[in-house]
Parts: sequence; structure tokens; C-alpha cells
Amino acid sequence: MRRFAAIPAHPQKQYTRRWRLYCFCGFYYPIREVIPIAIYHWNIGIVSRGKGKSAVAAAAYRSGEKLTNEWDGMTHDYTRKGGVAHTEIMLPPHAPPSFADRSTLWNSVELYEKAGNAQLAREIDAALPIELSREEQIRLVREYCSSQFVSRGMCVDFAIHDTDSGNPHCHIMLTMHPLDGRGAWAAKSKKEYDLDENGERIRLPSGRYKTHKVDLTGWNSQENALVWRKAWADISNDYLERAGSPERIDHRSNAERGIDEIPTVHMGVAACQMEKKGIATEKGELNRSIQKTNRLIREIRAQIGKLKEWIADLFKARETAPEQPPQSPNLANLLMKYLSVQREKSRKYSQSWQQQHTADELKTIAAAVNHLSEHSISTLDELDASISSVSDKAYSIREGMKTAERRMKELQKLLEHGRNYQTYKPIQDEYRQIRWKGKQEKFAEARRAELTLWDAANRYLHANLPKGTKSLPIAEWEKEYATLSGQRTAEYAKLKETRAEVAELHNIRKCVDIALKADQPEQTRTRRHEQER
Repeated sequence: MRRFAAIPAHPQKQYTRRWRLYCFCGFYYPIREVIPIAIYHWNIGIVSRGKGKSAVAAAAYRSGEKLTNEWDGMTHDYTRKGGVAHTEIMLPPHAPPSFADRSTLWNSVELYEKAGNAQLAREIDAALPIELSREEQIRLVREYCSSQFVSRGMCVDFAIHDTDSGNPHCHIMLTMHPLDGRGAWAAKSKKEYDLDENGERIRLPSGRYKTHKVDLTGWNSQENALVWRKAWADISNDYLERAGSPERIDHRSNAERGIDEIPTVHMGVAACQMEKKGIATEKGELNRSIQKTNRLIREIRAQIGKLKEWIADLFKARETAPEQPPQSPNLANLLMKYLSVQREKSRKYSQSWQQQHTADELKTIAAAVNHLSEHSISTLDELDASISSVSDKAYSIREGMKTAERRMKELQKLLEHGRNYQTYKPIQDEYRQIRWKGKQEKFAEARRAELTLWDAANRYLHANLPKGTKSLPIAEWEKEYATLSGQRTAEYAKLKETRAEVAELHNIRKCVDIALKADQPEQTRTRRHEQER
């Protein structure tokens, strides 16, 4: 039966398992079947020169082509890359026809942007429903891009990747500058002067006037991300419905859907490549720990939910049965009743089987009695209170772990940028010491990647460290991260102990359930059986 319980999971789906009966040769065997649950993946990011990225390089990789970046002269050849199932460029009506060529489009973007930290393109990657055919997937992406981006004046370059590993997805690159009526790039924002109550410009101590930036396109609003996320789910679900598939995706976050779990960390390209090569990374280890904790939390939550539902049903039945005693039944008596019921059932079997069965049941009852004694539980009311206490304990542990995980994510970013800052600062210092402009430009072109990483680290640290910080406390960050990692391990051990406690409560539930049913009159059991039928 193991082969039925170990059905291989699909990489694009989450899975749950449930018990069902499998009929073979007239006999029924309990097996666990794997049930796929559709998941939602949609991520948005920026292709930024300040982070060492290039729009031409990104387009070459996603399309599997060879493109040369005219801004820095670098050639990016990804013609040997596999898994590119479809590529396409979609343009608004006023865009130059030449932009239908990928090299022309993105080199135009690169040459228009002059700053070393320019934002070159917006990128969206999303998982495609595997229930759809390739043609349906292409039509889905086209409709999504046309309705959300091209209609608003953006140029779209999208590619569908599928390596036949069960994880088809699309990459959508979007231009960030609008096009004017002649098809030339236009400004995406402008500066306006701040005015005082008299309508006069406000002069700063430096002598300049205070200004603020005004977005001319509305494309950079954070509200757009929510709209685009929902639109992807709505259009995907529409295509799934038309294809006759019962699967649906949900764009809402775990918190919005009432799923209180710890979110995983974004891995990034470098960490993903290292993990694929079998090299464990801090982000990978943290994600594996978070996923393991989330599975444990889901299991505890489900078991506690079943226990609370069972207790509620018992109390409801007691209220609707006036002939029963008003006080809560004694659990020790019920456990003894359960033992006698099991002994009575075993009489039809051989004596050796009876002895083994009795010994097993005695162990079960002994463990249940010990648990009840340790936690001072003697009635159903006290058992209900104990279940609530275990639930509160599990959620308290979970909240502590979430706080630790959030801080660990912050520390990972600080450590990453702090190490980059220290590693590439000598190169930045050498660049600044060069006086001759031509030599400085040549040096910058040769060490562009290192200078870009240092600049990104410098900006991140300035934005996230207290003012006046003179030295980076990397050793302190590493020590704090190690401490939090140890705390997380200890909290996970406590969570496992809570799961064991919940499992023991389930054993008690099983025994009490059988004992209560044995106490019911035969007529009541017969009437219930007829109602269930």
C-alpha cells in the first residue's frame, strides 16, 4: 500500500493527504491519497541598473536570444538556454513599429536612461495553470497583458518557459516610460515646487527651493500591484472555468485568507543557483525551517479543530438529552468503560490475540490516565479547557517564531549588504582616487558590477541604519542571527511537544467516544444509524 501513499507531488501545486478505502479483491484497505490544491504565484520586481541589472540582458535571458547592449557594449548570449516555449512583443498603437524587434526596444530603453541607478523595466513572473493547453496559456497571457498594460500605453515583452518539469510560467517585461504621440520616450515624472500658505516657493537652507516629484503615468502606484495581482487570478480562473477545470487560484495573502502562517523568504537568483548545485544557503535553510514549521502548525491547528468540534458535539448532545445527568461524565470511568468494551469485542478471537490486544489497550489507557493525571483533567469540561490551553500554547509559540523569523529576514539583508559594502569598498575608494576622467570611466566600465553592488549596499545601509553609524556591526548581526536561530530550534522542539500532547488528546477522544457510544441505549444507536443512512 505504500505506493498509493507516496504519490509524487507536482512542483506547481500544494498537496494535502486524506484517508480513503481502497477495494482490492473484495477487501477494503485504508490508504492515504494525495489531493492537489491549486496555488497562486505572481511576483513583481524592477530591473534596475543600480542593482547591476540590464534590460537587454534580462530580455535576452527570458527570450533565449543573443542581444548586445549598446549602452555598455556587453553581449548576452542565451541561445543555448532551453525551455523557452513562446516569446512575443505587444505594443500600444502609437509605439514605433521598430520596437517589435526585441533588441531595438530594449536598447532604446537603455540609451534613453542616463543614470547609473536607473530603473529600466518592470518585470512580472507568474505560474501558468497546468490544466490549460499551451495555446490557452498563450491566450491567457495575451489577454492579461493587453487589458492591464498595453491598454495603458506600456510596451510588453513576454516569454513562456516550460522545461517539462511541471512548472510552466511566464515572464512579462514592461517599459516604465510613456511614449508621446510621435512614438518618442517621454518623462514618467516631473518636479513641482512646494508652496507655503501665501503661494510662495519654500526656500531651503541650502538656497534651493523645496520640490516634490509628481508621477505622470500612475504606473508606479502601489495600488497597481494589488489590481494586477487580482486581475491575474480573475483571468486565470476564467480560463480554467472555460476549460472545464475545477481548479481555482486565489490572489489573496495568507493573512487575508485567514491562514496564519510564517511567509517564506525570497531566495533570489544567486541563492537559487547555489541551491540547485547542492550548496546550502542561509536563505535556503531558513525557508526549509519555515516550511517545516508551517506544516507542523497546520497539523496542530487541524487536530485541535477536530477536538473542539467533537467536544462541542458532546456538549450539544448532553443539553438535548434531559434524561442524562447534568454533571460532566468522569473521564476515568469512561476509560474503564472503553477497556471493558474492547475486552468484550476481543472474545471472538483467539486467546493469544486477546492477550496481545489487551496489553496494547492497557498501554493506551495507561498513557491516557497519566496524561489526565498530569494535567488535572477529570471531566469533559476540564478536557475542553485543556484543549483550549494547548491551542493557546501552540499559537503563542507560533507568534514568537514569527517575530524571530521577521528579524532573521532583516538580519539576512543587513548581512548581505554589509558584506558587499566591506568587500567592494576598496574598489570604490580606488575609483574615487582616479583623477583623470577617461581613466576613471575605463575603470568604472571594467569594474561596473562591483561598483554597482557597493552602491546598492551603500544606499540600503544608509536607509536602514541609524544616522551617525560609523562602523558596520556585522559580528553583532551574525551573533544575533545565531541566537535567533537557536531560539527558533528550541521553539520548534516545543511545537513538536505540543503536537505530541494533541496526539494524546486524540487518543483520549477515541477512547471516550467508544465508551459514550457503548453507554447509549440500543434504540438510540439504531435510530442514529437509520438517520445516517
